[in-house]
Amino acid sequence: MVKNEVNLEKAKELKERVSRAKKGESKEKSEKKEVDINKEVKKKEAGKKKKKEEVVEEKMEEYKKVKREWTETEKAVVRELQKLKSELPQYMIARIAQRIEPLKLPQKKINEIVRKVIERYKEHRIDPNESAGILAAQSIGEPGTQMTMRTFHYAGVAEINVTLGLPRLIEIVDARRQPSTPMMTIQLVPEISKDFEKVKKKVAEIELTRLIDIADVATDISNMQVIVYPKIEKLKEKDITYDEIEGKLKKMKGLKANVERRMGANGEEFVIKSTETSFKKLQSLVELVKSTKIKGIDGINRAIIKKEGENYVIYTEGSNFAKVLTVDGIDYSRTVTNSILEIFDVLGIEAARNAIMNEAYKTLSEQGLTVDIRHIMLVADIMTSDGDVKAIGRHGISGRKSSVLARAAFEITTAHLLKAGITGEVDNLDGVAENIIVGQPVTLGTGAVKLAYIPPDNKKK
Repeated sequence: MVKNEVNLEKAKELKERVSRAKKGESKEKSEKKEVDINKEVKKKEAGKKKKKEEVVEEKMEEYKKVKREWTETEKAVVRELQKLKSELPQYMIARIAQRIEPLKLPQKKINEIVRKVIERYKEHRIDPNESAGILAAQSIGEPGTQMTMRTFHYAGVAEINVTLGLPRLIEIVDARRQPSTPMMTIQLVPEISKDFEKVKKKVAEIELTRLIDIADVATDISNMQVIVYPKIEKLKEKDITYDEIEGKLKKMKGLKANVERRMGANGEEFVIKSTETSFKKLQSLVELVKSTKIKGIDGINRAIIKKEGENYVIYTEGSNFAKVLTVDGIDYSRTVTNSILEIFDVLGIEAARNAIMNEAYKTLSEQGLTVDIRHIMLVADIMTSDGDVKAIGRHGISGRKSSVLARAAFEITTAHLLKAGITGEVDNLDGVAENIIVGQPVTLGTGAVKLAYIPPDNKKK
């Protein structure tokens, strides 16, 4: 009995040793695996770093190729700048040299010109701590009060309405997803833009064509069917075949009917026989047939051709920037839309910034108002500063200010103050509105500089 107990204890001990050994082995394996993973991660990171360095080196080589030597005139301008201990942007030096180079002026005359340019350049620079935002707001807002509230009409085959004036400016700064009158100006490649017939074909390809635009649709209540009579002239104009119509009718979404093609008294026609015996369902079928898309791009409701100089340009009512750019024969580098957010979605934030500038400047110019482009540039920069197009208002920039008092001063005062009180928000009083509210000097202009008066007695000490 004692012998059996001893054997059992030995067996238990042996089992424990085996399990400990296995645990140790698995621990070693897991540690080894972890080391291997770390090595692999480091290897990948090193590879990425090397690749990045190679790209940087490649870019630097490209930059070196682009970088050119100074011309003799540019060197003369730079020498004078060094003497005067002044600086000018590189593009300005290049422009001065470009203007004076053909005149073959002596160094003395070049020096005089450089001095005058420096004087004018300093005059045009904004003063330190100047309130650039207020200046921009005044410069755009003041002429903005003279803007009319009207809609412009493009005369042509079909009238296209374009919102201008104050409503359009409000749309731009509000960063509306959909403008009230979306439109596109489509430029074509040279081999197409001069040929009217080719341009007409492009219009047929781009303009959205529904069945109701090219056919008469009748309802046969006694036989519970819809009959489509295509107009031959319209089919030729839009370059559409009977096979295309048949294919589109058979592919209609939610169609519970049979499509039959037959020869009628005035040519080929289509019969869509409903499988349901309800008059309500038949009426729904009629509407579905009428609205069936046959050809074109969604969103482009109308398109007109206008001759500008030697070339033809297509103007559209409605916009679908992404799809239009994929059409063959379109000059995508010059085709534009008035929908800023579409430009942002397709081309990115820099293109959206340029679109804001161009659209705002064009809107003001069309009203005969002159506003310096730099003020509009500031607005565009603020709207696109964080990589997204934001509205100027409580749902955009004004509603996202870091200052509680500034947000409260703009709109919905109570809500902002309550929320700030609940969350324990702190206002550092860095801006204009918050300092005016508490009666402190604003940190702009002379208020941006802190002065301390030192009495005469202290000066001696």
